[in-house]
Amino acid sequence: MDIVSALQTFMRVVETGSFSAAAVDLSLTQPAVSRQISALETHLNTRLLHRTTSALALTAEGEQIIPMALKVIEAAEALSETTCRGGGAVAGKVRLALPTPLGLYVSDRLGVLLERHRGLSVDLLVREEPSDLVGEGIDLEVRLGAVSDCSLMCRRIGWTTAFLVAAPSYLQGRVAPETPDDVTSHDCICYSRAGNARLWSFSNGADDVTVRIAPRFNASNSVAVHRAVLAGNGLAVLSHILVGSEIEQGRLVNVMPEFPPSRLAISVVYPSRRNLPLRIRTVLDFLIEIVGEDPLMAPAFSH
Repeated sequence: MDIVSALQTFMRVVETGSFSAAAVDLSLTQPAVSRQISALETHLNTRLLHRTTSALALTAEGEQIIPMALKVIEAAEALSETTCRGGGAVAGKVRLALPTPLGLYVSDRLGVLLERHRGLSVDLLVREEPSDLVGEGIDLEVRLGAVSDCSLMCRRIGWTTAFLVAAPSYLQGRVAPETPDDVTSHDCICYSRAGNARLWSFSNGADDVTVRIAPRFNASNSVAVHRAVLAGNGLAVLSHILVGSEIEQGRLVNVMPEFPPSRLAISVVYPSRRNLPLRIRTVLDFLIEIVGEDPLMAPAFSH
């Protein structure tokens, strides 16, 4: 029995809460996962999991071995990483979660990474709310704004740039807002993600102003908000990734450019571990690389 592989399977079962989810994560069959867990229990001469038809639960012994299992896995991954640096290939699967605009940005460029590392695969999860990284088995997640969870490792890789936009058809016959306070008299389309989405913040570099809006249209997905703005339904704050080209083409208007939306930190978070496996660090380095290539997200950029 490969003890490291069995421990990795055990940890994935613990993190996902089921044999079937772990099997999907590890690209194994469910019986193969069950056999690895049984072999590990036989090797350790103890039961690690209580199994029922509807649920799994750790035994006391299972809880006790988790810290030791992580140490063994980390040591094995560190050894593998040293070998890879000597000429081996980056291999394995990385689960990466991103907010929608950055998910689109990364998916356009992901082929470059996969071409560099033929043994690497990426599960891309596009979502608006923060994930339970350990519970869902997510290796890396990009979050916007302040990261308050002190149990996670956090690396800032850039800053957002957003625009207050509207379609020309919406602005026809209306007075475009000139100050943040003017925004509240307009029809607003709200992109509701984590935090209070009904508070819009603007900054001209010297002053920061936050206004409370009363949206007539609220959506949990930025692509839906984007489509509503293009249809002439009101004002919205959206990432340059979604609207930059349409502002250049005149399909959308950059409203109130002298007082743009405040920028948010772009951070990558991951569960606290002493050594990041090479497959995960390779994806992290790629995120840093491609965010840095965009002058509107690069850490050194400022309005």
